[in-house]
Amino acid sequence: MSEGSDFGNAVKGLYKKLCREEWDAMMVGTFIAFLSVIMLAWARPWGAVGGIRNWGEWILYGVGMLEDAPKGLLRDSGSVICIGFVGGAFLSANLGGDFAIRIPPFLEMLKAVFAGILMGIGATLAGGCNVGGFYNAIGNLSASGFAMMAGLIIGAVIGLKYLYWEMSNISWGSGGAKTIEFPAALQAIFALAAIAGLVWLTSSYGDEGMHVGMDLDDVSATSSGMVLIAAGLGYAMQRGRWCMIQGFREPHMTGDCKMAKSVALSIFLLAVGIAVIKFTGLRNPMHYVRGTFGWGSFVGGIVFAFGAMLAGGCGTGTLWRVGEGQIKLWIVVPFFGITNALVSNYFDSMDFEGKEAWMEEGVTNASKLGSYVYLPDTFLGYGGSLVLVGLVMALWYVVVTWNEESNKLIVEM
Repeated sequence: MSEGSDFGNAVKGLYKKLCREEWDAMMVGTFIAFLSVIMLAWARPWGAVGGIRNWGEWILYGVGMLEDAPKGLLRDSGSVICIGFVGGAFLSANLGGDFAIRIPPFLEMLKAVFAGILMGIGATLAGGCNVGGFYNAIGNLSASGFAMMAGLIIGAVIGLKYLYWEMSNISWGSGGAKTIEFPAALQAIFALAAIAGLVWLTSSYGDEGMHVGMDLDDVSATSSGMVLIAAGLGYAMQRGRWCMIQGFREPHMTGDCKMAKSVALSIFLLAVGIAVIKFTGLRNPMHYVRGTFGWGSFVGGIVFAFGAMLAGGCGTGTLWRVGEGQIKLWIVVPFFGITNALVSNYFDSMDFEGKEAWMEEGVTNASKLGSYVYLPDTFLGYGGSLVLVGLVMALWYVVVTWNEESNKLIVEM
């Protein structure tokens, strides 16, 4: 065999590993933590619900339910992140031959509407979806993330019980499913278009510059980086089928704890990286500290997880599935965004989180949804906070591993 053919085989092997094979969950969790730290160092913590809410606000504005136009889709930092995320997932799906227009049965379309509504309400109560309210909240050392985690576990179990009940009692709406597949050559063209779109978007922001310590509202200065980092997140999650709600569902459904272990590892790595950034003063310590440590995050987690179980994906799981052509999730997103926009605007008008009092006076119980608790500001400090995060994640890891062998936590049909 010639050296040229050896080199060609090596290239094909790398392409297969990067673009076609399913990535290992632990590797994906590590990569996501890395990119999440980079995102904060570059501009801000990333999230899903902020961008989805911006899209919902544009729908409300378009039908005359909002007087003032929201921030532009390419100027709102949350929207920019979500666009990059979906773009990365779309690229991954086409390179891997996974992209297809998947039309679900009629019942699943109806469930998508209710799923989006519940996810929008839950994310508002918790101060974020599974990313901002749980993953990034704990990673940013906010106690509210632990409260949402407890709610997510309960909500996933309730959702699983409902799905079992539905399988036994509802036969309507099983028809209508259809899959429109695309030939490999056309998917290759889609992939090239995705690359061209991402390059165009990043280059269009590129000349606007960047400086550390900028106002987060001045999205132009860092958007090019946010697009690329978010695209990396979307690409990795689609390649690894990485969905946080799966980490809460599978231990109680099949006993599989692969995703739960990956999420636990990812959160701990994220917390370590962000603690360094915040301790050294590179970013505001209050990023993603929500005034929802209490009933807001707990109940919000239950409601959000139940909605995610109906949807078949959490906030990020929904977005990368949008990128691979799943129509059910295309239905979830607008209802998620519209509901979150309406409820968030109402909460803001009533100052449910007590932001003004908290920022002016440092009152930790100013919120009607719970309390503002930044763990390093307690007796724990930064070291103790990281130990706490590590212990909780280790406990989760041990419990799901034990359940994988014993099946004690499996919910019976």
